Amino acid sequence: MLNKARIAVLVSGGGTNLQALIDAQKAGIITSGEISLVISNNAGAYALTRAENAGIKTAVVSKKELGAEKFEETLIAELEKNSIDLIILAGFMCILSENFTSKYPKRIINVHPSLIPSFCGEGFYGLRVHEAALEYGVKVTGATVHFVNEIPDGGEIILQKAVEIEVGDTPEILQKRVMEQAEWNLLPRAAEMVSAEIVKSR
Repeated sequence: MLNKARIAVLVSGGGTNLQALIDAQKAGIITSGEISLVISNNAGAYALTRAENAGIKTAVVSKKELGAEKFEETLIAELEKNSIDLIILAGFMCILSENFTSKYPKRIINVHPSLIPSFCGEGFYGLRVHEAALEYGVKVTGATVHFVNEIPDGGEIILQKAVEIEVGDTPEILQKRVMEQAEWNLLPRAAEMVSAEIVKSR
């Protein structure tokens, strides 16, 4: 298929979800879209190295250096310059404003490490989510891929997968299991689903 959706992945850290997307593209799980650009708000993110190793174009747009408004303007300019159709937030540690998200309705997806609406929203990211799940004593957690709107973790759910909590789990052990069993599986599938819809609507 020549007419693939052009995907930008926004990252902040190690890039394990980015790697899952790159691997899924190589394995033919993502066929309707292609990762064309990886943008990080952190110049030291290992995710940039993963992208470079895979031959994917990278860019750094720092919120710290630019300030919130200029940061989003620069992000939009970078996305437009590269004709991006779909934005995937993969461990991206910046909250995007309504001004930004409203520009891309049903074109931004995010993976969150819990079964939304549990343990989500402002302040719930990374290990904090797993700490909260263990503190609360839930028996099942998981991951959710959802569309992004102006409310943190508030957009329409695309896919969810449950993961059992086991005796002796620490936040770190649980985080790894949720990634391996849910996040790395759901995010590529959602990327393909949304990319296919974008291609179909052209």
